[in-house]
Amino acid sequence: MVSRVAVTEAFWRDRRVLVTGHTGFKGSWLTLWLSAMGAEVTGLSDGMPTDPCLFELARVHEDVRTIRADVRDAAAVRHAVTECRPEVVLHLAAQSLVRRSFQEPRETFAVNVMGTVNVLDAVRVVPGVHAVVNVTSDKCYENRDWEWAYREDEPMGGHDPYSSSKGASELVTSAYRRSFFADPDGPRLASARAGNVIGGGDWGADRLIPDIMRSALAGETAQIRNPHATRPWQHVLNPLSGYLVLAERLWTDPAAATGWNFGPAEDESRPVGWIAERLQALWPDVAWAADPAEHPHEAHHLRVDSARARARLGWAPGWALERALESIAEWYAALRAGQDMRDVTLAQLAAFGAEPSR
Repeated sequence: MVSRVAVTEAFWRDRRVLVTGHTGFKGSWLTLWLSAMGAEVTGLSDGMPTDPCLFELARVHEDVRTIRADVRDAAAVRHAVTECRPEVVLHLAAQSLVRRSFQEPRETFAVNVMGTVNVLDAVRVVPGVHAVVNVTSDKCYENRDWEWAYREDEPMGGHDPYSSSKGASELVTSAYRRSFFADPDGPRLASARAGNVIGGGDWGADRLIPDIMRSALAGETAQIRNPHATRPWQHVLNPLSGYLVLAERLWTDPAAATGWNFGPAEDESRPVGWIAERLQALWPDVAWAADPAEHPHEAHHLRVDSARARARLGWAPGWALERALESIAEWYAALRAGQDMRDVTLAQLAAFGAEPSR
């Protein structure tokens, strides 16, 4: 059992918050969580990223004001920030798929780099924002396929367009922080780096858990690429709790305006094949096989060191990998049984907050 700093519900009550990318997998969980704490949430998105979509299944729209806009549209982003007058901005809007970045590199860079520029520039010219968290990825680091974890001061980089775009988003964040947000009484800007998040309601293409669960629900065998690749898997609520704790700290501490890793415990990294086998044990309908086809380059090893967040923010992951996988099997079983997925998702949020870290 690990003690962790909890998200402060009183801080978020009646707080004006802008969440970009609020209709995505992570954005939907985050928006539902903020709304449950009483925040006044405005979401900016250009539509539903998948079909089905957690945002619709959990009826997140009941709790949030939505502004339909493309993060690549600078004028629309500035208008949204002006209209909702946020005190906190949580920037999650992104093209988040590695394989898609090989097919659509220009779009990936436009969304992930210029989208970040547009959000930060709107914060620069519209008064009232106090804390900004730019969510990038653990893939922002120049990956050398070594077995030890990357710390926040490692060089930015990326082999593929997605990873490179997230490294570039970090460089944009650093430039805006030093050029425009250096005044401790002005907006305070931090970045948050996490990856390989898993959880109920993820329908992203070419992602391990969604591919497995789609196949299981359809009675098919999932084709798994790179079963020996090792990743730092973690339930989506773990890094989301880190983003919220970080935003709270930014409110009171200018020194928090830097980059932060939010990853699982060091012994929680597991091969892709191990995850598939464990899900098969939790849900016997799961069937999988290694995909022999050629695939674009993906790093074999990737881990981040979260010692800074643990030591300075008091943050620690709430759910260990086994509990995360149990919650995923429970979520999709509830979906198949026709349960109210809003109630199911809110119940998992409540359980995450109530259970000791494990």
